[in-house]
Amino acid sequence: MAEIIQRDGTWAFDGSTVRITPGLHRSVPLFRQTYGEVSVPLEAVAGVGFEPERRRGRLRLRLREGADPLLQATGGRLPDAADPYRLTVEIDRCGVAEYVAEEIRHALLLDQIPKEPTEGYLLPGPPVPVSVRSSDGTVSFDGTQVRIDWADASCRVKRATGPRIIDVGDLVRVEWLPNSGAEEGFLRFVTRETVFSKLPPEKDPYALDLWGSARRDLLTALIATAVTARLPHPSARTVDGDGTSPEESVGSGPRPRLSDAVPPPSDHHDVLLRRLRELGELHRGGVLTDAEFAMTKAAVLRGF
Repeated sequence: MAEIIQRDGTWAFDGSTVRITPGLHRSVPLFRQTYGEVSVPLEAVAGVGFEPERRRGRLRLRLREGADPLLQATGGRLPDAADPYRLTVEIDRCGVAEYVAEEIRHALLLDQIPKEPTEGYLLPGPPVPVSVRSSDGTVSFDGTQVRIDWADASCRVKRATGPRIIDVGDLVRVEWLPNSGAEEGFLRFVTRETVFSKLPPEKDPYALDLWGSARRDLLTALIATAVTARLPHPSARTVDGDGTSPEESVGSGPRPRLSDAVPPPSDHHDVLLRRLRELGELHRGGVLTDAEFAMTKAAVLRGF
């Protein structure tokens, strides 16, 4: 067993798994503490390195492309301190850190672990159900459906559409950009119907605009990862014979007519009319463009 314990967290390697446990010190980001312990199987590891610095060092674990839904969902955009695969090492423990890195490298050589991308996720992602309250609203995921409940501070366009409920089967991908404090972020759920949408996050009823506490909004990466883990793996995406991906060919078939839709239940009729009136007022007042009005109205109708 090779192990190093630091204020930032603990890494333990038993020859087959790197177990990474976040530290409990207040300096450890909320995201790391919430994400919890990560067990990385050796076959998911592409390499490991120790980077000595002037006053401390840093252990860094590199995973194979496609092995981890967290890395897939966040695209390398997690702040360094929130990245579970980096460990800050005090200067007097640098020797131990180098030993841990060497043990992992030795095991990679012995087991002849390839460095090529994986054909499936080797890590599970966060457990469900999971729910996060952000600046724009509360987003929840139970393993089959995403639900967004808008906050009072959300754009009137979003509040007018009501809660969003999205089936995993309707999703094409999840897009996530962190709120850095200096620049707003977003969490967007791209469906088969909205894949070509150009709405900005603050008006998109399928996106949360992240503009509040950067520390808390970072937790939306939990949702992005949990959903990504349940979508088809990137290696499973195929290209059609005409050279277009399934996402690009969405919408090529006939569109359902409004007259084909199931009428809304009578007890929801008043709510539907009120929301449509609100959208009409926003449109007439110039808050919504013609395209935004059409898309938001369609989202309201689909919701009912």
